Amino acid sequence: MIEISDLQVSYGQSQVIHGLSFKAEKNETLAIMGRNGMGKTTLFKSLMGVLPSKAAKATVDGKDISGQESYQRVASGLAYVPQGRMIFPSMTVLENIKTGMEKSATRDVPDDIYALFPVLFDMRNRKGGNLSGGQQQQLAIARALVTNPKVLLLDEPTEGIQPSIIKDIARVLNEIRKMREITIIVSEQVLSFTMEIADRIIVIDKGRFIHEDKRGDVDAAKIKGYLSV
Repeated sequence: MIEISDLQVSYGQSQVIHGLSFKAEKNETLAIMGRNGMGKTTLFKSLMGVLPSKAAKATVDGKDISGQESYQRVASGLAYVPQGRMIFPSMTVLENIKTGMEKSATRDVPDDIYALFPVLFDMRNRKGGNLSGGQQQQLAIARALVTNPKVLLLDEPTEGIQPSIIKDIARVLNEIRKMREITIIVSEQVLSFTMEIADRIIVIDKGRFIHEDKRGDVDAAKIKGYLSV
């Protein structure tokens, strides 16, 4: 569903992503794990076209996205939930969701969104800024899903969220994959959360992939070692 080959990203003269290559299949969840500052957010921003990058190959569902602007990548099937959620605090929950529906043929929120996130239906007329961190994360995911993506990118979805809500988000992501059959790529530092959702884990360190495992083969102590160095 998504294939990236030899991705390079630089800030001025400083290269921060060094020739990354990966692919993720339809209905697969891939986790990119690493400590802060190792390149996870830079990778995601470059995939969305927010940061300039170079790649030998960059495709979504076989379509070349190289050189596309962010809005074109959304049209090609990419959706992005940024670190920190980035919802609009002064807009209602419903208005926030509808910002993801600018190009949609309908103005009605799809039924499965509220089925996945019943709290958003209950709070649809409440200002986004009045929601808890976990509710804002659900809102950010809902806003991304209404673009009907083929690939959903989630950057640090558990950051600043209490453990009970983290479990809810893991459950919802697994439900999304069943309902939509989409590819999910998540950047994360919490291994317990990753183990609940991911089919495969890749560890990133200083802009390079240094380790990869299928979930069933994961050595938790080894992964935790990479995350705590």
